[in-house]
Amino acid sequence: MPFELPTFTLILDFVGTFAFAISGIRLASAKHFDLFGAYVVGLTTAVGGGTMRDVMLGLTPFWMTNSFYLICSGLALVWVLIFGRQLIRQGVTWFLFDTIGLALFTVVGIEKTLQCGLPWWTAIIMGTMTGAAGGMLRDVFINEVPLIFRKEIYALACVVGGVVYILCRHWGCDEILTSCLSGGTVILMRLLAVKYHLSLPILKGEEAYAKKEEK
Repeated sequence: MPFELPTFTLILDFVGTFAFAISGIRLASAKHFDLFGAYVVGLTTAVGGGTMRDVMLGLTPFWMTNSFYLICSGLALVWVLIFGRQLIRQGVTWFLFDTIGLALFTVVGIEKTLQCGLPWWTAIIMGTMTGAAGGMLRDVFINEVPLIFRKEIYALACVVGGVVYILCRHWGCDEILTSCLSGGTVILMRLLAVKYHLSLPILKGEEAYAKKEEK
């Protein structure tokens, strides 16, 4: 049975794709990429996580059967070209869109994995991959340390949202309520982490231990 998203979720999926593509294109422009390079970075940010998920699930990547994702990334490139200066001033706005997209893609990844008959822990991993892996590929393309490997809470928010989704399903919650609670958890964690500068402990390297021994 093919996986089909409800109409409302599909609309949000496209909005999230647009927001993710813009975030990738904005960072590519800061690195002075040409138009084609910026488009590739934006497209990778938008569909990279979902592509990795579908390949691991043995499915045809979603963007290969729906050209809108390619078109949406192209529209994001045009948007940045036209409103580039304004976007710099709208960093908070696009952070919110990126966070909403992160939450939505996490839920979609979990639902798609469960529909394939795989266990809940696999669904959480695939949901996290769907939401966060695109940004990881983007950072690799622009030669930056991926955000999920730095101190800011990003992928961990997807994991916690995935746990909430599985618990809600276990308790028999309605599907829409489950999706909202799971996605809302991801959004809330991201907002709180950024507002209060919450982060995971940083692993100390050899230099830190050497300095401590010198003291």
